[in-house]
Amino acid sequence: MDQLIKKFPAQLKEALEIGEEAKILSHPSEIRNIIMAGMGGSGIGGAFVADIISGECKCPFNVVSGYILPTYINTHSLIIISSYSGNTEETLSALQQALKTEAKIVCIASGGKIIDLARQSGLDYIILPSGWPSPRACLGFSLVQQLYILFKLGLISKSSIEQIRTAVDLLIFEQDDIMQKASKIAELLYKKMPVMYSTDRAESIGVRWRQQINENSKMLCWHHVLPEMNHNELVGWKSKHEDLAVIFLRNRDDLKRNQVRMDITKQIVGQYASTVIEIYSKGQSLTEKLMYMVHLGDWVSWYLAQLNNVDASEIMVIDQLKKELDKV
Repeated sequence: MDQLIKKFPAQLKEALEIGEEAKILSHPSEIRNIIMAGMGGSGIGGAFVADIISGECKCPFNVVSGYILPTYINTHSLIIISSYSGNTEETLSALQQALKTEAKIVCIASGGKIIDLARQSGLDYIILPSGWPSPRACLGFSLVQQLYILFKLGLISKSSIEQIRTAVDLLIFEQDDIMQKASKIAELLYKKMPVMYSTDRAESIGVRWRQQINENSKMLCWHHVLPEMNHNELVGWKSKHEDLAVIFLRNRDDLKRNQVRMDITKQIVGQYASTVIEIYSKGQSLTEKLMYMVHLGDWVSWYLAQLNNVDASEIMVIDQLKKELDKV
């Protein structure tokens, strides 16, 4: 897993090359809404795309992490199907439903049933490099392809894609420092339950940190966003929690009001949590900042796995679940 994480900048670079070559045909109808269907490590890319394009794309962008697509899908819809293996049960269900509509459908996978269905149905598709053992380590591939699909259909400009290019340089330059920071953060989180807080502008980071700590570190944790948590979860902080470590994931250019909220929330939570950590992103654009925080969080999860003496790549309980599902 550490080698997969280390390759993240190179993966982003390769993903850009794949995206440039991708052939995406235009849709006869105007696209007015976008749905990205994907689960786990294949679906997280959609969460990042939603944050990255929120200030530019005029169409609503929704992520479906389940079996059922929304009923509003029609000829003005774009459906992006993302599954690294190409065999994810829930995503296959979404594709089969999508094929019954008049929506524009584009598939992203390394192969499997999804690519077979795409070929049989004459859909646009992008094939990802095969052989990566962990879909959660393939975030760069799915994220970048989604951006290219939106760009080639005229829904966003190329600025976000160019920001991925500059993010590659940033991550290469910062790699050693990121690893050192991650190691220190992991030590602070060891034998604690992590709680991640970000602003709603970058919820994808909180989701990514949670998922990576779950899978790589084999630990429970949770995340929430400001300002929403100021209206509910904040009230839950009423007693000492020596087992909790709170991480504030921040950007220096977040909305000023949210920055003030974050400062006050940190003071309140600090009265009850044994450990409070504040982490600021690096980079010029939001895209660069998000990629920086992804790489930092991935390394944190790996160092935590080492401290917990667990295999960061192992997901036997998920394999067990799939086997039991196959019996039904």
